[in-house]
Amino acid sequence: MTLPATISVSFDFSQGATFGYPFTVGDAQYGVIGVNQFASSEVPDPVVDLSDITRSIKISRGRNIMRDTYETGNCTVRVIDQDGTFNPQNTSSIFYPLLTPLRKIRVAATTATTQKFLFSGYVDSYNYTYPTGEELGYVDIVCSDAFRLFQMANVATIIDSTAGQTTGTRITKILDQVSFPTNMRIIDTGSTTVQADPGTARTSLAAIKAAEFAEQGAFFIRTDGTAEFKDRADVCGSLAPAAIQFNESGGIPASDIKYAFDDKLIVNQASMTRIGGTAQVVTNAASSAKYFPHGTTITEMIPQTDAQVLDIAQIYCATRAETSIRIDAMTVDLLNTSVPTDTMIGLDYFDNVEITNIQPGGSTIVKTLQVQGLAWQITPNEMKCTVTTLEPIVEAFIVGSSTYGIIGQSIMGY
Repeated sequence: MTLPATISVSFDFSQGATFGYPFTVGDAQYGVIGVNQFASSEVPDPVVDLSDITRSIKISRGRNIMRDTYETGNCTVRVIDQDGTFNPQNTSSIFYPLLTPLRKIRVAATTATTQKFLFSGYVDSYNYTYPTGEELGYVDIVCSDAFRLFQMANVATIIDSTAGQTTGTRITKILDQVSFPTNMRIIDTGSTTVQADPGTARTSLAAIKAAEFAEQGAFFIRTDGTAEFKDRADVCGSLAPAAIQFNESGGIPASDIKYAFDDKLIVNQASMTRIGGTAQVVTNAASSAKYFPHGTTITEMIPQTDAQVLDIAQIYCATRAETSIRIDAMTVDLLNTSVPTDTMIGLDYFDNVEITNIQPGGSTIVKTLQVQGLAWQITPNEMKCTVTTLEPIVEAFIVGSSTYGIIGQSIMGY
């Protein structure tokens, strides 16, 4: 069976976090201005195409619904090893002696009209399987995105992190400290100012997450490996574009739609405290009376003032005070000819989706949500994407929006 997109897997043996192949003058593949990267190496480590020996690909990226945070994206590429090529002690292997952890892998999908990366990350491990009686083996190349690099890199005092910096500037300083490539960042300015760095020992990821929460923004790794920080204005602005339709009557067909209607995401009481500040307590009385108290306590925050912390507590409760039926996930089969391949391979965080599902008896559930997770299952005969959807992580009044622009109902941001 032919897949609706050509799937390619590239294995980059070069050191460092940057993806790509050094610019090579006169080379049709690696000498494309605006595409290939410039580098000083005259004899670059190879980028190897593993597409022909790849047997399956599993990708999982997204926001943890309960922890309310983005987590490390993962990918497992299973390749067939017919001649010991992936044996790191095989001196005859074309990969010798380059086969080590933390090399780079990219998975891309290409159609006649577009090309999109589905994952870009770094090798955690090579897991070998040699079935009894088989003349060949399988190697599962297990990878993680750049979140793992940030989790491994400890920091103490962040250089040049003074009071009054915006959250975007603070995140930039942290990325500078761990030498994450400047050409692999998209960093918004940020609306919240932060205090001087506390100088405590923690992971660089924890330091970044502190700034992300102070902003009520979003920090994540894109499918091309770029680290992106969306500030609060950008996150709220993502609510405005028209939603992609998923339904059985003209929209994109989906299956295995997972519903939930519970109280596990409700927050109607919040106590938040910045470093050196006093606790800012917010209670939504109507939600507490309706659902009973659902509280959260957050300390060691880094906003510059107590007033900023109070704003965060207020918007946090306002966004989470109510609950309704959720659609946590749905699966889309790209082998279905009714599914637009370009739309699905281009789907990513903060895309708006409207999901319509007809229930037994003819009733209908309609939800407008945002994409906050993508899991791919790809084999020579299968190409499926499970989409995780969530309510907006922070809301604001959107003028003209039929969903987020209702006077007296929609949330006013700050």
